Amino acid sequence: MIRIPFLEPAVPASCAGLELLATAVLLLARDGRVQWANPSAENLFELSRKKFVRHRPAQLFGACPALEAAVAKAVATGASYTEQEIELGAGGKPRLHLSCTATPFDDGEGGVLLEFRHIDQQLKMAREQRLNEQQQANRELIRSLAHEIKNPLGGIRGAAQLLERELDDPQLIEYTQVIIGESDRLQSLVNRLLTPHRLPQYRPLNVHEVLVRVKGVVQAEFPQIPIACDFDISLPEIDADPEQLTQATLNVVRNAAQALAGTTADPRIVLSTRVARNAMLAKKFHRLAVAIAVEDNGPGVPDELREKIFFPLVSGRDGGSGLGLTIAQTFVAQHGGTIDCESRPGRTVFTILLPIDPPRGSR
Repeated sequence: MIRIPFLEPAVPASCAGLELLATAVLLLARDGRVQWANPSAENLFELSRKKFVRHRPAQLFGACPALEAAVAKAVATGASYTEQEIELGAGGKPRLHLSCTATPFDDGEGGVLLEFRHIDQQLKMAREQRLNEQQQANRELIRSLAHEIKNPLGGIRGAAQLLERELDDPQLIEYTQVIIGESDRLQSLVNRLLTPHRLPQYRPLNVHEVLVRVKGVVQAEFPQIPIACDFDISLPEIDADPEQLTQATLNVVRNAAQALAGTTADPRIVLSTRVARNAMLAKKFHRLAVAIAVEDNGPGVPDELREKIFFPLVSGRDGGSGLGLTIAQTFVAQHGGTIDCESRPGRTVFTILLPIDPPRGSR
């Protein structure tokens, strides 16, 4: 018997752009067999393109009436049809909760495109978009207030200094010193509110150099809290602003250390780096990104603050300014990245995702 080797199917010309989508796409031929699959489909279902091609969906995933109905309705109406919730699992793997959009494919062959989205991922993306919009509005409000506060604050401080020169009573001078000191504190707060709006100054950067520097600073401030490193040394350099990325990472690591201080019997922080594949950052798909994770074993983020921890002036710690994570998120967003938090008692992880290439429009 002569064996015919499997030939990797060429990407149909009209499907070239689908290679880059973060959503999983399968192309069905007229006979209902899979003709092509994009890399996201391979990742989602944990099957190679070779395993997909020339098989019907029922052969891959088992019987799924909802998926078959979606394909039939799309073909019958000549328009896209979305099934909001289906369960699919390939090769005995855990079943996935997905939405599926079937679209007639005008390739002259009568094919159908199936686009799958993980429901959890959809909810997460919608939540991120909603939070980003809220946070942007809050940042603009805070920035406007900071501008309004800055000028009269200088006047208050100047008036207190002039008054101090005219006073002989030490007790009254003490009061003016309080005014001057509080004015300086508020001035520092205002400056921190306004600072993040400087655009990044990019240069090639090894993120591990930043993390080692941050580790040294936080370790000196909190010597009782061990900080371990778990780095992927194969990570490439990225184009980033060293000062902004250092400040963003420092704020997150210091926040973890402050949460641990005096609350955990055996405190620890772990800094790790990995490659993230097929990441959706700022509504743009990136095949590769750098993931920086800051993990601690502290008490976790309180439930009532979990949705608001990146908002300005929100803090779960007495005496906290509530600006550290806000500034960190602003700097990361200016690099075209995202920052996310997963937290439960005993384990909190902040993950910073940065594209290998920064947004060109920000250069």
